[in-house]
Amino acid sequence: MKFTDFIGQLRHDDLVAAIRAAEQKTSGEIRIFISHHKVADPVAAAQAQFERLGMTRTRHRNAVLIFVAPMSRKFAIHGDQGVHQKCGDAFWRSVAAEISGHFGRSEFTAGIIHGIRQAGDLLAAHFPPQPGDTNELPDQIVEG
Repeated sequence: MKFTDFIGQLRHDDLVAAIRAAEQKTSGEIRIFISHHKVADPVAAAQAQFERLGMTRTRHRNAVLIFVAPMSRKFAIHGDQGVHQKCGDAFWRSVAAEISGHFGRSEFTAGIIHGIRQAGDLLAAHFPPQPGDTNELPDQIVEG
């Protein structure tokens, strides 16, 4: 799929609204990265972007990145160490399978929103809002 075709189908405002709604229930952070490039290993690419975006610097190590590489038809979800300790690989595999189902039907915005909601529910269960919490990371979609 061409990058411009994919990005043209996304409803950016809906994605940002979903991130903001999810983050209201947690001290965790959620971001979306859309790659302009083909990637062979989306997990490694997600980990690299996670680091590059400074997502390891949240106070509770509770950030989640949804990484999408439309030109490769691949995506990954990466949670920081605090999140991963709470849920393990089985949770991420389940969410990835559900997102993949949406993507298979060309429901790209719905798939990403589903992932945001699942991650938000997990974060809310283990990282509830704390007094004095601030939004540690921007909610906007990152492309690169």
